[in-house]
Amino acid sequence: MSTLFASGRAVDIVLAVMLVEMVVLAARKRQTPATVVLAFLPGVLILLALRAALTGAGWSVVAAWLAASFPAHLADLRRRGL
Repeated sequence: MSTLFASGRAVDIVLAVMLVEMVVLAARKRQTPATVVLAFLPGVLILLALRAALTGAGWSVVAAWLAASFPAHLADLRRRGL
């Protein structure tokens, strides 16, 4: 189990599940694909930061993924009118 996390594969599994969820939500036609992607993007970027940290990437890589999640989050909030 520790290898699953140390290799970052646990994050890959979560990202794959999120991708399936995004496809299902977009297919239901209640939301446009762009809207679904914008809703999921901050979480995806935070998960990529987690993956980088678990696999031993430098702090700057982790910080870059986290920094990228903030404007994505703000864009999603703006889209929602909050």
